[in-house]
Amino acid sequence: MRNTLKINPSTETVRITAFIKGVLKKQKFKNVVIGLSGGIDSAVSLTLLEKSIPQEDIFVAHLYYFESQINSLKPLLQKLNIPEKNILNISIQNAVDELKKILNIPDGDRIRLGNVMARIRMTMLYDLAKKNNALVLGTEDKSEFLLGYFTRFGDEASDIEPIRHLYKTQVYQLAEYLGVPKNVLKQKPSPGLWNGHTAEKELGFSYEEADNVLHLYFDQKKIIGEIVYKDFSNAQKIIAWANKNSFKHHLPHTP
Repeated sequence: MRNTLKINPSTETVRITAFIKGVLKKQKFKNVVIGLSGGIDSAVSLTLLEKSIPQEDIFVAHLYYFESQINSLKPLLQKLNIPEKNILNISIQNAVDELKKILNIPDGDRIRLGNVMARIRMTMLYDLAKKNNALVLGTEDKSEFLLGYFTRFGDEASDIEPIRHLYKTQVYQLAEYLGVPKNVLKQKPSPGLWNGHTAEKELGFSYEEADNVLHLYFDQKKIIGEIVYKDFSNAQKIIAWANKNSFKHHLPHTP
């Protein structure tokens, strides 16, 4: 990892927890709902949330389609002392399959089905938020945001985004500092939209390379030729991903 992507995790923790507290105070909410997938982003976001507000004000929803990961999440949930009554472990399979049937989505259309999954999760999180008079805490990082690697009005829908300013590799740095359990650190990043789904396999490049390229292109305003020259072989592919999905950052369009 390049030194330019190294963070001070202690400073970031103070900054982010103050940000969460400030938003809740300004918006006059005390409860927060978060979707916990089992991946690094949601684990770090939950850990930061627990450092910001009392555990009894946190509502965690594990919304799975294939197989529940709740057992692998127990070390994290127990470490953070999240009350059992505030943890929901819910299968979305029936809801997704019913909508798949209504919309006549073919079995092989993974993207459409994945979008349905993400939007059903969003619907459930916001219903849970309404039930508990809460805001929804998002878990998107800067890598996913810049690549447009999310479902519009699905997994990117939230009221608070505590780690969107951090690249994926920086989230891992923060996770180690926060003591996120090893089993979570070892998980390959995945939106969990189909069996065996991993983000890096779908993207066709690693997050480590993507983060460096995105940083050079968007933050340092380097041109593609300069970035390729720095020995990032997938630079053009990474920037093409980002440019292709950049429309997602400007919705809805208005006159």
